[in-house]
Amino acid sequence: MTATIALVDDDKNILTSVSIALQSEGFMTRIYSDPEGALKALLENPADLAVFDIKMPRMDGLELLRRLREKTQMPVIFLTSKTDELDEALGLAMGADDYISKPFSQRLLIARIRAILRRAEVSKTPDAPDEPAADPIVRGRLEMDPARHRVKWNGQDVTLTVTEFLILETLAARPGVVKNRNQLMDAAYQDDVYVDDRTIDSHIKRLRRKFREVDSDFNAIDTLYGAGYRFSEE
Repeated sequence: MTATIALVDDDKNILTSVSIALQSEGFMTRIYSDPEGALKALLENPADLAVFDIKMPRMDGLELLRRLREKTQMPVIFLTSKTDELDEALGLAMGADDYISKPFSQRLLIARIRAILRRAEVSKTPDAPDEPAADPIVRGRLEMDPARHRVKWNGQDVTLTVTEFLILETLAARPGVVKNRNQLMDAAYQDDVYVDDRTIDSHIKRLRRKFREVDSDFNAIDTLYGAGYRFSEE
C-alpha cells in the first residue's frame, strides 16, 4: 500500500520541492504551510509519517508534536537548523523519530523515511515463518534488535534515531575494531550524501548522552583520536 507523507513547513518552496521528490518515489503527500491547520487535519486523519520544520510561526514543530502525541504515535521527522541542538534533544525526548539538519539532501530524507516506515511496519507485524528476522546483537550489557530497531542497555530501553542506531550497530558488530568517520558515514548515510566529520562526532556525543541517562558509568564507546571510534565489550 502506498504510504502517505505529511509535510509541514512555512517555507512553500521546501513543501513543493520535497513533495515532488516524494511523489516521484511513489509516495502520496499532503502539504501544510499552517501548523494549526496541520494539527487539525492530522488528528482527524493521521498520515503514515510526517515531516515537520521546528521553526514555524504561531505554533512551532515541538508544540505540534506534543499535541499530536496526545492522540497518535504517527512517526515524525524534524527538519532543524544546525544550531538547534537543544530543540533536537527536546523533540527526540518528546517522541520524534529522527531529525535532519537544513540544508538537507532530499535523497537522505527519503532514505530516512523509508527506514522509519520499515521499522514501524516490522514493529507491528509478527515475523513471517519463511522470513527469519535479522539476528540480534548482544555485546555484554548491550542488546540490539535490528528488525525492530530496539536497544537495551543493562535491561533498560534506550531510544535512538535511525542514524544513531546504524552507527551503533556498525560499532557493536565488531567490538574492539576501530571504525573511522568515513566508515561510520557510509553506514549511516547514502554514499552520495556529504556530511562533515563533526556530524559523526555529534551523533557519537548524543549516543553517549542517551546511554548515560540510563547508566551514568557508561563508557563502551571509545574515541581513538585521529583514528575513529570503537565499541568496547565489557
